Amino acid sequence: MQTLSSTPEHILRRLEWTVIRRLDGMLQGDYRTLMRGAGLDLADLREYQHGDDVRHIDWNATARLQTPYVREYTEDREVAAWFLLDLSASVDFGSGDVRKRAVAAEFAAVLARVLTRHGNRVGAVLYGAGVDEVIPARSGRRHVMHLMQRIAGRPESTAGGATRLQDLLHAAGNLLQRRSTIFVVSDFISAPGWEPALGQLVRRHEVTAVRLSDPLESALPDLGLLVLEDAETGEQLLVDTHDPAFRSRMIALAAQRETALRQALAAAGVDTLELSTDDDLFEAVLRFTDLRKRRIRGAGNGRRAAAHLLPGRMEPA
Repeated sequence: MQTLSSTPEHILRRLEWTVIRRLDGMLQGDYRTLMRGAGLDLADLREYQHGDDVRHIDWNATARLQTPYVREYTEDREVAAWFLLDLSASVDFGSGDVRKRAVAAEFAAVLARVLTRHGNRVGAVLYGAGVDEVIPARSGRRHVMHLMQRIAGRPESTAGGATRLQDLLHAAGNLLQRRSTIFVVSDFISAPGWEPALGQLVRRHEVTAVRLSDPLESALPDLGLLVLEDAETGEQLLVDTHDPAFRSRMIALAAQRETALRQALAAAGVDTLELSTDDDLFEAVLRFTDLRKRRIRGAGNGRRAAAHLLPGRMEPA
């Protein structure tokens, strides 16, 4: 049973006071830039003025008229944002009071509310044991509440085999015919084979990977004998965490997986925002804002290297 403090309405109000209001003034100036992609229509040509962006110079018109001319654009407000939410069994994990599922839900709620306040539509594709729900893209606070209710009302996923992230990505590719802004929110604990599907999405859409994690997934503390259970398959293993050699092997394996995942995301050409269960959500969205601004500046300089955002810094992937 949900308590009053855990209802979607209460959570959204809390996020509006603690995160969205702090972001609102900061993002208003950057909003149109953050949502730009293919959602621009050519509106007019005019003579170049000091301070204009040289990237908008129309060289054909300039050569023909012997005077520099720039293109003026209007924004296509039909560009929608979509959240591809991995809510499989491994996302229900959290070593502290916060689970990865809660982090995913609050991140989606914050970005959805910021975007819908500026007229954009947001939708979602949900994955549990498979792709089982599509929430059509709409705007408004009521729609954000509906999105949160659909996530909160889902039962915890039970162990039923490995997640197939490629199924979620393929479903989105078939569903989204118009260019969109896509957030793939997942811990990327999945059966292999999702990388080509992600690459296909990137060719048509603006895609950001939001990688969910928990500190215990990369560093195993000394807690003596423990029974570890695979959330995806239900397999259990008795381990001795007091053994320093075992802990070292676990840390090395986690580091190898981290490196392989970063390389796969970079090869697909997506930017990655790391979001841990112990992260501050406001700071995480600020990192996302910085990521998009750097991406736009990089595109203006002809660069398209993927970036990987960690708490407090950004690294090229």
